[in-house]
Amino acid sequence: MSTGKTLLALALSALLPAGAAWAANNDTLIYCSEASPESFNPQIASSGPSFVASSQVLYNRLINFDPVKNTPVPSLAESWMISPDGKTYTFTLRKGVKFNSNKYFKPTRDFNADDVIFSVMRQKDPKHPYHNVSQGNYEYFNDVGLDKLIQDVKKVDDYHVQFTLSEPNAAFLADWGMDFASILSAEYADAMLKKGTPENVDTWPISTGPYVLQQYKVDSLIRYVANPNYWDGAVPTKHLIFSITPNVETRLAKLQTNECQIIPAPSPVQFDVIKNNKDLTLHSVDALNVGYLAFNTEKKPFDNVLVRQALNYATDKKAIVNAVFMGSGTVAKSPIPPNMLGFNKDLKDYSYDPEKAKALLKQAGLEKGAEVTLWSMPVQRPYNPNSRRIAEMIQSDWAKVGVKAKIVSYEWGEYLSGMRKGEHDSALFGWMSDNGDPDNFADVLLGCNSIKTGSNAARWCDKGYDGLVQKAKLTSNPAERAKLYGQAQEIFYQQAPWIALANGKTFYATRSNVTGYSVSLMGSDFSKAKLN
Repeated sequence: MSTGKTLLALALSALLPAGAAWAANNDTLIYCSEASPESFNPQIASSGPSFVASSQVLYNRLINFDPVKNTPVPSLAESWMISPDGKTYTFTLRKGVKFNSNKYFKPTRDFNADDVIFSVMRQKDPKHPYHNVSQGNYEYFNDVGLDKLIQDVKKVDDYHVQFTLSEPNAAFLADWGMDFASILSAEYADAMLKKGTPENVDTWPISTGPYVLQQYKVDSLIRYVANPNYWDGAVPTKHLIFSITPNVETRLAKLQTNECQIIPAPSPVQFDVIKNNKDLTLHSVDALNVGYLAFNTEKKPFDNVLVRQALNYATDKKAIVNAVFMGSGTVAKSPIPPNMLGFNKDLKDYSYDPEKAKALLKQAGLEKGAEVTLWSMPVQRPYNPNSRRIAEMIQSDWAKVGVKAKIVSYEWGEYLSGMRKGEHDSALFGWMSDNGDPDNFADVLLGCNSIKTGSNAARWCDKGYDGLVQKAKLTSNPAERAKLYGQAQEIFYQQAPWIALANGKTFYATRSNVTGYSVSLMGSDFSKAKLN
């Protein structure tokens, strides 16, 4: 258990009497979460379970996304204006939005422009008094380049905020619907700073979302209570409990016995069990994601494009998808998902051709083979439902062409940290869209600047590719953007920094009497969920 998690748990569990519990009834909904959150401040978190437990339950952002069209719609911002040159965004903020209270603080005012500016500048300004609180690592804010893109953010009046950018950016608006863009209370932050307890802002949040945090026991449970003043309407379920259950088999068992009413990410091998139980319902959502194997192009032998091409030919992707995804995914060929703007439907893919792979390895001077490490994720994701099995199938395929791969794995936090530092030879990873924009894949995962932030796991910098995706960000015309991304994908195919493996659907399961709960591009929405 990390020190940070321990302190967070102690701080929160102290606020409710030990053993406090609610019986499962129509006022209580229990969700079997995959893991404990890193933090209850999504600005400093980076994992899906952390975002579900924080931004998607406790907070709001300036915009939200239409769950069908994946286009920006109003949330804490009622509307926005973009200047003709694309460099100035002015948001009109919603009036009458209340912050919740907690043991430490009771707000004296409604949400306003000061809260937006605090939430931005804490992440952007290294000299901000909150920048280094809770170790201050703002990965997502920096990964999408907002630290450099935002030149200025100012308060026009209490309900208007204006951003000035260094250059036009077609993805900027969508960025403000991402988890890290959750709006915190500046008034609460000021009060805690004066008391000398600024960490309370991250461990015991005050926010505007549908639920209020009540108790947290690390690796056990999180309790929330409905926000009685939620601006977007009454929350139908008074109590929400996260039962932290990392094991996928245990999650299903709890669903079957009604210890949980909702579980995320059931394994494909469990689908039939769920479908055949009249008390359970399996749900699927078309997702924007890609699962891949990244070659560390800064390390031998993967600094050689011939080796990368060879192992693309050596990997039987169709067999992997058939065996592991079991109908829950399709073979990928691009870093951009098929149902997203800019996907190049005419892009070639590498066929399964071991003889071609051997010829390329010989041409690269590796006719006697090579030995490498292959990192396997310790978690299950829609784009990779069984990383160990995928790693073993790749290991077997590569062995047939003389490349011996040693499979290694680490605890999830260590895995992410090591990959960001470039410690891997090759690594299984993937990405789920945060904002519905192709920049979130093409640049964040493969742009040259993303090597520094750590999100470019291939550590691949191609000036031709990078120039195209940077130009696409400056272009507001969708057809022109799509053309630029299409050209960039041709370079991706030729240079092969990845093996693009699969695009997976997002699955979740519920008790059949659960209604109103939904999963979309922005994750889980509990605000309308209830038991019938």
